[in-house]
Amino acid sequence: MTPTPRRFDHSGLQILDDGESLELLSSVPIGRLVFTKGGLPAVRLVNFVLDGDSLIFATADGDKYRAAERGDVVAFEVDAVDEDRHLGWTVTAAGHLSVIDPDEAESLRHGLPLRPWAPQHDSYLIRLGIETLEGRRLVPWAQRPHDQAAGKGAG
Repeated sequence: MTPTPRRFDHSGLQILDDGESLELLSSVPIGRLVFTKGGLPAVRLVNFVLDGDSLIFATADGDKYRAAERGDVVAFEVDAVDEDRHLGWTVTAAGHLSVIDPDEAESLRHGLPLRPWAPQHDSYLIRLGIETLEGRRLVPWAQRPHDQAAGKGAG
């Protein structure tokens, strides 16, 4: 079986397919939820678990909960960076937030390894249904395209 050729964007970052992006997304416990608060962008760190094509996290009554009640479209970003070797990757998921029904939430609490880090009372479970997924990786210099035309037409 022939491996899929690597694709690169205009800046020389490798474009990751959805499978690899999901694998990387599930490899870290913390991500950044980007949503709108009062008409401006807001970013909050949340610990989460990947459940199929959804991200699940817990929150108390507050800005994230209200965004989920409204069904807001949000972005969620995770990454890893090796500053010494100038390598790394980033994955961004986007989709609609929703509040998980209390009966389903109770079942999920027992079935998923989701443990809130912050002390919370009366926490709710929130789902981000992944509608778009984009991953990029900064690969070692020798593996990067050196011809500017190599990245044209991609991402």
